[in-house]
Amino acid sequence: MKGLYHLLKRFLPPYKGYVIMNVIFNLLGAIFGAFQFATLAPVLGVLFGTQQSVAKPESWSFSVESVINNVLYLISNMIETSGKEMVLIYLGIFMIVMVILKVGFTYMASFVMVPLRNGVVCDIRNQIYNKILSLPLGFFSEERKGDIIARTTGDVQEVDNSIFNSIEMMFKDPMIIIISLCAMIYMSWSLTLFVFLMLPVVGYLIGKVGKSLKKPSMRGQNKMGELLSTIEESLSGLRIIKAFNAEKKMKGVFARQNTEYYHIMNKLMWRRYLAHPMSELLGTMVIVVVLWYGGRLVLSNTSDLTPQAFITYLTFFYSIINPAKSFSTALYSVQKGLASMQRIDMILLAENNIVNKPDAIAVKEFNKNIEYRNVGFRYIEDEVLKNVSLTIEKGKTIALVGQSGSGKSTFVDLLPRFWDLQSGSILVDGIDIRDYKIADLRGLMGNVNQDPILFNDTFYNNISFGVETATMEEVIAAAKVANAHEFITTSPDGYLTNIGDRGGKLSGGQRQRISIARAVLKNPPILILDEATSALDTESEKLVQEALENLMKNRTSIVIAHRLSTIKKADLICVFHEGEIVERGTHDELLAIKGIYKKLHSMQNL
Repeated sequence: MKGLYHLLKRFLPPYKGYVIMNVIFNLLGAIFGAFQFATLAPVLGVLFGTQQSVAKPESWSFSVESVINNVLYLISNMIETSGKEMVLIYLGIFMIVMVILKVGFTYMASFVMVPLRNGVVCDIRNQIYNKILSLPLGFFSEERKGDIIARTTGDVQEVDNSIFNSIEMMFKDPMIIIISLCAMIYMSWSLTLFVFLMLPVVGYLIGKVGKSLKKPSMRGQNKMGELLSTIEESLSGLRIIKAFNAEKKMKGVFARQNTEYYHIMNKLMWRRYLAHPMSELLGTMVIVVVLWYGGRLVLSNTSDLTPQAFITYLTFFYSIINPAKSFSTALYSVQKGLASMQRIDMILLAENNIVNKPDAIAVKEFNKNIEYRNVGFRYIEDEVLKNVSLTIEKGKTIALVGQSGSGKSTFVDLLPRFWDLQSGSILVDGIDIRDYKIADLRGLMGNVNQDPILFNDTFYNNISFGVETATMEEVIAAAKVANAHEFITTSPDGYLTNIGDRGGKLSGGQRQRISIARAVLKNPPILILDEATSALDTESEKLVQEALENLMKNRTSIVIAHRLSTIKKADLICVFHEGEIVERGTHDELLAIKGIYKKLHSMQNL
């Protein structure tokens, strides 16, 4: 239960008021539940004549003897004045009142658990999502998206169902058990000691089965992550699956994973459903043993237990059985939930190396230059950038060309600190970018990627993404610069038209122009264009290229390009090859060198 303690310690503090109220209400419910049984022994004793009548009351005090004597006096007096049948009616009314108070306080205990339970689950989801947004890109290159989605949805739901569904029982049931045990100890400490000797054996057997749930539960959640990953990949690549007639292959992959999940969950549920019959059997065995041992003591007159007290004792003992079974079931569920919490913690406790320094510098403008100084970087083993140095003056346009995998995209990803370099440094206005506040640093830059990243929202919200103060007029102006205004206005609801998942309702060129409009609206001093015109047809490319050239005037731009025709006017072109800048110069200068750039240019012309 160490894992449960750490979980509650992490997430319960904001809800300690609800915890206190729950404990108080459960305690009151348990006390009134005990009262309904406590009256059985004296009433039965007086009614059946095994308990002597009490002729006069004692003065009230806080002793148990005083309370019992006065209760017996009241019962004796009622029998004399009203008769035994009326006393039974009064007893029934009293027990109904006690039950009303018991269930009322029990309901209130459950009532205050609702905001606690839902609040903690809400907090866990928020923490996961916030951590996902804060983690570096490197974390996601090693994780499957479907598995991350499974942890955010299925695992969190499992924590809710297994742990916080059981936590109420773990708060309530021990109180019922403790109060009942106190009454049992008072009635017969020797018989209760005998019961205590059996409980560790029962607890050990229940705990043994409960612990065996954790491993298959972890395997089941991992397999569900694989299933969701396959579904996510299939939805994303449905066009390719159909184009290559790979439906049979993907059906086989999914069926195999689904069957493996089926077998894992069978084993898990078989063990989980063992909880109730096992606790039922063990509870019955304990009752039989207590009935035999206690009855033997009463029949042999070797105990101070009277027959009616023994019946009441058994009633108290039986009132422990259901809470004990619920508690044991809760232990099973908690083990299953802790396995899911371990998977969630793989995200929540993941290390994030790209964070602000304690004394990070705020930056709001870009004044001089960007300098890459002896920069080296590797992802896992392969070295992607090798001792790269480059100075980019303010207002200049720098183009990066080269084969795929030569390090161009990594070069620009290091500037906004999507990754942190391993050697060398990158300076903005003479200060290492690791000394700046990350949000401020990224606020200086606008990105347009080769693969337009859009959201299932309206044109307006996609263009104004990240610019909270944007007006409709500013959004329209940005769309006009990106040559997107015309096709937006012909949509059913204009700028308020939803563009579908990842912009699926748009053509490739339209998606790219929306992405460009977003960068235009941000109006950053530094532009990063990663093949910004690659998805456009010839006519759109010409229009957007003109818009980008106007946008890049008096602005610092880093352009990754495969189409060399789009970068002829760049102030400097850098040719990347195997992680190094092997050539640099203007378009004409590089053609004159007759090196790699000349070769690339000739191949494209051909």
